[in-house]
Amino acid sequence: MPKDYYNILGVPRSAGEEEIKKAYRRLAHQYHPDRPTGNEGKFKEINEAYQILSNREKRTAYDRFGAVPEGGIPGGFGGFEANFGDLGDLGEIFESFFGGRERRRTYHRGADLEYALEVTLEEAFRGGRREISYAAPVRCDACGGLGHDARAGTEKCATCAGRGEIREAKRTFFGNFSQVRMCEKCHGTGEVPKRICAACAGGGRIRGTRRVALSIHPGVEDGQVLKVSGQGEAGERGAGDGDLYVRIRVKPHSVFRRVHADLWVTKRVSAIDLLLGTPLEITAIDGDVLRAEVPAGARIKEPVRLKGRGMPHFGRSGRGDMVLELDVELPKKLSVKARKLLEELRNELS
Repeated sequence: MPKDYYNILGVPRSAGEEEIKKAYRRLAHQYHPDRPTGNEGKFKEINEAYQILSNREKRTAYDRFGAVPEGGIPGGFGGFEANFGDLGDLGEIFESFFGGRERRRTYHRGADLEYALEVTLEEAFRGGRREISYAAPVRCDACGGLGHDARAGTEKCATCAGRGEIREAKRTFFGNFSQVRMCEKCHGTGEVPKRICAACAGGGRIRGTRRVALSIHPGVEDGQVLKVSGQGEAGERGAGDGDLYVRIRVKPHSVFRRVHADLWVTKRVSAIDLLLGTPLEITAIDGDVLRAEVPAGARIKEPVRLKGRGMPHFGRSGRGDMVLELDVELPKKLSVKARKLLEELRNELS
């Protein structure tokens, strides 16, 4: 497939030099391999596109002869021979963009972790604190997370001659240009430790257990995620730790069915109690015994609401409602006397 360098940088063919440079800087910052959103393949492709479109002669040739197929076209197009020389390397512009060599990223940040925490509906109502523990890479105490003995010092990396980077030349139809990748031996520092930590084999972290005390706020809902910064996996050789994401799972309740901040409950009542308006008793989630009266003329299938007796609203004041669904219980058998009374009642109500 031929490459469309304008499409790679996301600019129109009429773009000026400044627009091309801005697009390149934005994309290079996004896809640089040393960033969390990095993509080495995409980063190299962006570099190649910028090398072509930022040079007037190379861009003119590219606009004239179209996109370049993968690997270039030996001998040019239709007898046209291009020799644009060596494009050099991109080190200078990357150093100015990423803040110079002193800001090279050396080691990987620890990965984020997810933990599922089950709580009861009562715990979700009250809130409180819970301590959890989980296995995760933790910082090595023997070397303080450095991965080596700091007292022994370091020496210049022989693989990259202390530069912290390896330069690779790439030949294309438009000429040669260099690309820079991090030295894997010294991880971009330009130095290697003289004495590796035996406890962690130089990684700066070991397998261990983390313990975290969590605050559960009243009204927390099922599926809600709590973020705990710095409690994920420990970073490599002193790099930053990842974060912990705790996903709340509220267990089903034997009595209540939760709908956001409302609590629904089914209450069995006899038809006689319903007709006589006998008050209903129900125990709320907080343990209070409530008395509810079914309003006269209410429909049997119409739920009865007890305002403010449900779950707390998460993050704000107030509570939801308790909602009663009536399950009317009818007698299986009627005595002669009962049947006669019901017939009299039917005649009275008709």
